[in-house]
Amino acid sequence: MERFLGAYSHYAYATMRVVLGFLFACHGAQKLFGVLGRNSVDWFSRSGLAGAIELVGGTLIMLGLLTSYAAFLASGLMAVAYFLVHAPQGFWPIQNRGELAVLYCFMFLYIAARGSVACGLDQLFSRNPSPAPSGEQADKQGTAG
Repeated sequence: MERFLGAYSHYAYATMRVVLGFLFACHGAQKLFGVLGRNSVDWFSRSGLAGAIELVGGTLIMLGLLTSYAAFLASGLMAVAYFLVHAPQGFWPIQNRGELAVLYCFMFLYIAARGSVACGLDQLFSRNPSPAPSGEQADKQGTAG
């Protein structure tokens, strides 16, 4: 599959980044505006701050704007959420219903390390607007110079 899908890995990553950012922003909208099946929280509470980070951070990640910073902040938020909310209910994420927080935490940490790569607004403001080369191209460039 790598030979077939490898050529599209930047676009698969961008799709994952957009979907993850959208879902995270939806959590923020739930908290702040009481939409999507949840009552709103006080904006000046801990949940309100979390909702603001989720909404703004998720939107930035989805758009690929300040991606690494937004994803790093979102990753930290999910780590804090896991240890404050879920971990006191049991050790294992499957027991304490913290799987989603753990997944978000590590996916956002990966996005923070990788950036927007392709199809993001960060590319418009960078000095090198072309996406990073694919695996084969990077290998060829590495051996050529």
